[in-house]
Amino acid sequence: MAYENMTVAELKELLREAGLPVSGKKSALIERLSESNEELQEEVVEEANESPTTEEVTSPTDSTEEQEEEDWEEDWEEVVHTARQKPILDDETKANLLIRAAEMKKQPKFRRQEWYRYYRLARTGWRKPKGYQSKQRLNMKYRTPMVRVGYGKISAVRGLHPSGFEDVLVYQPSDLDGLNPELQAIRIGAAVGNRKRANIHDRADDLGLRVLNRRNVARKGDLQ
Repeated sequence: MAYENMTVAELKELLREAGLPVSGKKSALIERLSESNEELQEEVVEEANESPTTEEVTSPTDSTEEQEEEDWEEDWEEVVHTARQKPILDDETKANLLIRAAEMKKQPKFRRQEWYRYYRLARTGWRKPKGYQSKQRLNMKYRTPMVRVGYGKISAVRGLHPSGFEDVLVYQPSDLDGLNPELQAIRIGAAVGNRKRANIHDRADDLGLRVLNRRNVARKGDLQ
């Protein structure tokens, strides 16, 4: 099996199914899986040597059915969705994230003053109204609510990504050193070009870090 072409999340899933530890870089995960496969192959060879061999005659119909099943399995493997990497959190943090998600559904969408009148204001983020006669600041009818202290969420999970990862902004591959792939995920800056972005993707895959804003980079020419 070509483990080099698999992602870190897929490798960790195989390790969990085999009951093996999932810590370490991608190279350590591949080495651990390879050693486990070699042990399984040795056990199978020993059992085959101990058991008597029997010759089975297969008809052309059976071989055709087996070929169809193999083709169907290959097609199915291409369709199967690969789950994204998830953080390793304690029960208290998971419960706080669920509470925060429920509170976010009840929270109103904060709009900037006069957002419905000017298109440029509808595209910008929230800003507190400061006008002396501002209808939004005076809480008049039919005005969107303002950001207040009462809308604050649980401080223990404040700033975390909805998946539970700590969102870390990076601009170059060296920014990934020292990050914990079980608790932290990276977000690449908007000003980073495709060349450096591809290097960050490769470095993150080697370290087992999840990229929150991963995009398909066309690796042409020297980017391959």
